[in-house]
Amino acid sequence: FYNDLPPRPTPATKDIQVAAFLVDDSEVGEWNLQGLPTDELSVQNGILVTRAARYPILIDPQGQGAAWIKNREAANNLKVSQLGDRHFRASLEDCLSYGKPLLIEDIEEIVDPVLDPVLEKNFVRSGKGWKIALADKEVDYEETFKLFLTTKIANPHYTPELSARTTIIDFTVTMKGLEDQLLGRVVQKERAELQEERQKLAEEVTSYKKKIKELEDDLLYRLSSSSGNLLEDTELIGVLSKTKVTAQEVSEKLVAANENNVRITNACEDFRPVATRGSVIYFLVSELRLIDPMYNTSLNQFLGVFENSILTADKAGMVQKRIQNIINSLTYNSFLYIQRGLFERHKLLFVLLLAIKIELQAETLSSDEFNCFLKGGAALDINAVKKKPKEWITDMSWLHINALAAAVPVFRDLPESMGRSDAAWKTWWDQENPEVCKVPEYEERITTFQRLLLIRSLREDRTLIMAQSYVAESIGQRYTDSIPLNLEATMLESNNRIPFVFLLSPGSDPTNMITDLAKKKKIGVPLSVSMGQGQEVIARRFIATATTQGGWVLLQNTHLGLKFLPEVEQIIAKQEDIHEDFRLLITSEPHPKFPIGLLQRGLKITNEAPAGLRAGLKRSYAWINQDMLDSVPRHEWRQLLYVQCFLHSVVQERRKFGPIGWSVPYEFNQSDLSASVQFIQNHLSEMEVKKSKEVTWSTVRYMVAEIQYGGRITDDYDRRLMNTYCEIYFHQAVLDPNFKFYDGYKVPQSADVNIFRQQIEQMSKMDNPEIFGLHSNADITYRVKQTSEALSTILDTQPKGGGASSGGLTREEVVNNIAEDLLRKLPNDFKMDEVLEKTAKEANAPLIVFLKQEVDRLQKVLKVTRSTLKDLQLAIAGTIVLNERLIEALNYLFDARVPPSWVKVSWQATTLGLWFTGVLQRYEQLEKWVYNGRPKSYWMTGFFNAQGFLTAVRQEVARKHSGWALDDVVLATDVMKFDGESVKEPPAEGAYVHGLWLDGCDWSRKEGKLTDSTPKIVYYALPVLFITGALASDKKRDVGSYSCPVYINKARGGNNFIFAADLRTDEDPKKWTLRGVCLLCTKD
Repeated sequence: FYNDLPPRPTPATKDIQVAAFLVDDSEVGEWNLQGLPTDELSVQNGILVTRAARYPILIDPQGQGAAWIKNREAANNLKVSQLGDRHFRASLEDCLSYGKPLLIEDIEEIVDPVLDPVLEKNFVRSGKGWKIALADKEVDYEETFKLFLTTKIANPHYTPELSARTTIIDFTVTMKGLEDQLLGRVVQKERAELQEERQKLAEEVTSYKKKIKELEDDLLYRLSSSSGNLLEDTELIGVLSKTKVTAQEVSEKLVAANENNVRITNACEDFRPVATRGSVIYFLVSELRLIDPMYNTSLNQFLGVFENSILTADKAGMVQKRIQNIINSLTYNSFLYIQRGLFERHKLLFVLLLAIKIELQAETLSSDEFNCFLKGGAALDINAVKKKPKEWITDMSWLHINALAAAVPVFRDLPESMGRSDAAWKTWWDQENPEVCKVPEYEERITTFQRLLLIRSLREDRTLIMAQSYVAESIGQRYTDSIPLNLEATMLESNNRIPFVFLLSPGSDPTNMITDLAKKKKIGVPLSVSMGQGQEVIARRFIATATTQGGWVLLQNTHLGLKFLPEVEQIIAKQEDIHEDFRLLITSEPHPKFPIGLLQRGLKITNEAPAGLRAGLKRSYAWINQDMLDSVPRHEWRQLLYVQCFLHSVVQERRKFGPIGWSVPYEFNQSDLSASVQFIQNHLSEMEVKKSKEVTWSTVRYMVAEIQYGGRITDDYDRRLMNTYCEIYFHQAVLDPNFKFYDGYKVPQSADVNIFRQQIEQMSKMDNPEIFGLHSNADITYRVKQTSEALSTILDTQPKGGGASSGGLTREEVVNNIAEDLLRKLPNDFKMDEVLEKTAKEANAPLIVFLKQEVDRLQKVLKVTRSTLKDLQLAIAGTIVLNERLIEALNYLFDARVPPSWVKVSWQATTLGLWFTGVLQRYEQLEKWVYNGRPKSYWMTGFFNAQGFLTAVRQEVARKHSGWALDDVVLATDVMKFDGESVKEPPAEGAYVHGLWLDGCDWSRKEGKLTDSTPKIVYYALPVLFITGALASDKKRDVGSYSCPVYINKARGGNNFIFAADLRTDEDPKKWTLRGVCLLCTKD
């Protein structure tokens, strides 16, 4: 706006401060003394609260706005209430009638309708006073009434009606404001006399400014109200003279105060690094709630850690050494406090972000490097970059390399280096641990974080391992160590008003740990209740007893009784005379509706069950005792019990490998194991009665695979996998003393439960994928999945801002450039009349009908994409309103991800670049089909409805054979020896399909059969697949073939299944079932 004025020409004050027109320095100083932060945004917020015509809603996650209101209005008999308070209505009526200020804390996104007439200010004159109608009654109203509403929800979505009735003000603390507050606290602890002098000085300066303002106002009033000759008004001249003298004295005092202020500020600035580090850590901690709503931490909790860190930091004679000790103490104490409330999968993310944020603040790491780590080459198109030099480099890695070369100066010649020194780079890439090997041509030139960028680009499976090395070097090895939970030590941090909140995960139950600690402290057994319908009465009684008599109360599974928790919060916060020995312990699964107040007040703890086969068997044999082993006299019982427990651990741990493990991640649990063990026990007991010689293996297999575990399984190929496990685990050979599941994994031969436990203890903590029947490459798949989820999680926590402050482009400029580039490359819409004309000759042919359906679908994608991009450009330019749909699209494009509105009409893709490449390739295939006739080979990945394509193929084959009914025709497949580019002629009937990828194995072109995967090559391009139709009666099941499921993408489960192709194999098909072998239309 300002830049548009000089050319007009219009007079304008340069660097105008709007706030200075609305409030004077004396009032701001008074606000600061009352607790309002000193930063510019907080001052503007203060202006809105005190000057706005509508009542304010303060978005106040840290409680700073509420604290300021309480201090500011304390002298006016402020009343504080909540919408859920039983006395809320009485408080509202009282404040309205007597003109008192009312603060309503912790509102949700919906406000009680009783407030509607108040917010709308529907006050009616009645005699000399005012009245307002509240629902069923009229209440007197005094004009001195004030209303303030606050919420702890960081990003609330209020209705348009509520937004129109109120002034919504974001009181979220700023980094600068928090830094100043922390500076005051550290100075208070380290140099108390300085802080006292600083506070006293602030009060003096405020009083001086207030005095000048009063004198000026008084003088202006007298001048405006004076009549006649001003020089003859002796009283006015006296006031003027007095004002001049007083103003002179005050000005001199202000000059002296400013000099003292400079001296004190300079002395305090020595401790600025502590405040800066504290601000960086707190803002990282506050971002964690975007990962999981249960990670919500209040500013008061952090301030407690901050002050404790100052007290426990090592003393030092030199100020700088003492400051460094405080910084180290603060960083590590914050890590200890936060990590105990994080799930295992998020602990490394937290310390990685901590190290990165510290280096970003210190400017030893650039924002370009960080963005490159998060996004890589996600926004790039493989067809728009230089061709990769060698085939061993994957397309995605090559895009990452190009992005790295563009963003980080030290890597600007990286693509050329990889072409120039191909052998050295290939050797480095082939290493088992490339993160510890010398990087070709770059070893001496790169930092540890830049090494992490290289690993993330070329060996994504090693990214998180390298991240641990980066954290260890950046902030210390101790941040990567596992910290065992010490509940007894944590108990010292709590009191009768600070509850424990245990975050539950599958397999975790802190009940025994809590009970044992209570016994150790001689508290007695905690009063425990599992929440659910109707349990509130019991919980209320237990809390009433413990708050008056002392004791512990354990509320379990509170995610099933969330409506009761606000009442619990009120008791802890407001009830007087709570017994000193009262402790409240809460367990809950993560839930977005869990009360924020409890999370910000409580100590959050996770205690996840250890992962791995060894840990699973240990849990099973902690449940099994000697009596259970002795319950069946037959020798098979003990071996089969171990086999069942081993199977249970295997099917549970296989989930970690993602879709190659199970297409759907089933929650197999202790009840499945218990039911299976009970069946085997009953079966063997019955055998003992009948004196049977051999176990009825088929019955055992059916009951375990189809009934006990199969009851949870919804996918047919997962069911086949479960049956395969039971076939290889439940047969006569497992009773042989020499039987082993895998090298080093034998069935113990003993009748003593302790022997079983000892052998379990000796098992490796690391599980080889081969134990599960998977190829060793499955470990790469698992690590890549971990990395992908980690980067996506970090991306979700990042503020959606650009780099304008550091000279880069703003978010809007970045997205505008992306939109311009995509619009330039986006193909034109199909001309539907031409499509119909070109396909008129075969208009009723099944494949042509399918073609027209595909063109319609792609046409919709093109229109939605074009419309969104054009609307974004207009919205960024300010021509149209940036609505919710466009904001979502803007955020996703900025993160190089596909907007949900596009995915809804198209297909899933991991990055924007891959998705847009898919659009171009699909358009190219359909365009050639329309204008040049049927393809010789079809790229099935490019079809929206691949099953429809296969149905059309079956229809066309059936029509070529007299007497064939479509219902009798099934698909038959055969793998050719050539690629899609080598197809010279289409088949006489059926179709050639190319572009499929084998996941879990390789294909031998020479021998035409499935073979084991090459190490580090996770996906293998299948040659052309010939698909045709055959009568079901003529198609015989080939014992030398594997029925291989074909999926749309790596997610496998749900609607991603297309059909099953028969692939030739010389080995038992069970091997490929356990390997999780399938065909994918896309590997990205």
